Amino acid sequence: MDKMSSAQQQYLHLQDRHKKTVTSWRIALVLMFLVLWEVTAETELINSFIFSSPSRILTTAWQMMKDGTLWLHLGITLGETLVSFAVVTILGLLTAILLWLFPTLSEILEPYLVMLNSLPKSALAPLLIVWLGNNIRTVMVAAVSVAIFGSILTLHTGFREMDEDKVKLIYSLGGTKKDVMYKVILPGSLPMLISNMKVNIGLCLVGVIIGEFLSAKAGLGYLIIYASQTFKMDWMLMSISILCLVSTLLYQGIHLLEKKFGNS
Repeated sequence: MDKMSSAQQQYLHLQDRHKKTVTSWRIALVLMFLVLWEVTAETELINSFIFSSPSRILTTAWQMMKDGTLWLHLGITLGETLVSFAVVTILGLLTAILLWLFPTLSEILEPYLVMLNSLPKSALAPLLIVWLGNNIRTVMVAAVSVAIFGSILTLHTGFREMDEDKVKLIYSLGGTKKDVMYKVILPGSLPMLISNMKVNIGLCLVGVIIGEFLSAKAGLGYLIIYASQTFKMDWMLMSISILCLVSTLLYQGIHLLEKKFGNS
């Protein structure tokens, strides 16, 4: 037992050291990139007006935070993303359950879901503006449309591939389709659902930015378009940097859920 315990401790130590090494290199790569960017901008190896620099981006962000402008745009984009993500998660799950409960309906609708999922959603955005107007509804519908069809297909496929032996056991004991849903399908699909959420949170953010590009008066997507039209490159790169940070934080938030419930 002592030998096994020692071996386990050594293994855990190696795993911990590996994680620290990976984390250290990730941080180092970011820092090296930022330093290289700053130095090349300051020495005019690159055009600082076009490429900006980390210091100019931080200065711009600080100024916009002080006057509240940045918080306004960030709050709008984040709110739209979270609302559209909630809609995609709930609507996708309910639709997938409905398709599983009614196989004939699934066979009828599946080709259309595949077609809609394959359609470039940016092509729908101008049409949504005509239908819904230049307002927040267009942004929300654009965001939902990016993720909803893939979510339905993924969840429905997962439902159909659930453990057949468990399903047969429920039926053999006199259970109904409802029993199969609540005792096998939903509990067994929790890891898949959370994994699907990790994908959807990023897609919803992409959809919100697409919608804000074309139909918004505020938000990070609007800020990027406005900055590009007025050649305020500091604003544009600041907005893109914030989007990278926001997407990472949202993904990590779902990742924490996966670690907590994914193996339940």
